[in-house]
Amino acid sequence: CNLREAIVSLRPTGLVGVSGQFEAFDQGVVEALSEHAPTEAPLVFALSNPTSKAECTAEQAFTWSKGKCLFASGSPFDPVTTEDGKTHVPGQGNNAYIFPGIGLGAQVCGAKHITDDMMRIAAKSVADYVTDADLASNCLYPPLKEIRTVSANIAKAIVREAQDKGLATKVWTESNLDAAVEGALYTPNFGSPFLA
Repeated sequence: CNLREAIVSLRPTGLVGVSGQFEAFDQGVVEALSEHAPTEAPLVFALSNPTSKAECTAEQAFTWSKGKCLFASGSPFDPVTTEDGKTHVPGQGNNAYIFPGIGLGAQVCGAKHITDDMMRIAAKSVADYVTDADLASNCLYPPLKEIRTVSANIAKAIVREAQDKGLATKVWTESNLDAAVEGALYTPNFGSPFLA
């Protein structure tokens, strides 16, 4: 049984690609998913990196699904305009959204360990940052240009959770949490005294 036949038989609501097999989600696979999924908007997550290893491109996913799918990738792809004139903005779903914020929150509160609930809270924090405008363009993640703000919000949520569960070795009040997180954010500074 190949992937297309499995989709027709099993009727999944989406595909998550992490195999690093370029074009594993070919036209037949994406069309079968769009036709047989028990949802109007099946997920096509081509998460393998780099772009040359992605299971399909954003353009392929949106074209072959006739704009029906919800697409995310591990690598950046340009927006795609489908035949109906709608522009779809691919979301880049990779660990750059979650792990920096979790690490920052853990550092700020001196978390004893990271729990499964913290991972869920971090994912929800990212989802909460997705706007209606993002969703209208089929973008499932906030823009990468907002990554510092997203990371700071995740960090604050992690600090609150660690404190609530007794896992924090440093305790912050709501009135000083923002300053604590902002003060701990890494700011890349590539200035050099030799470049003037």
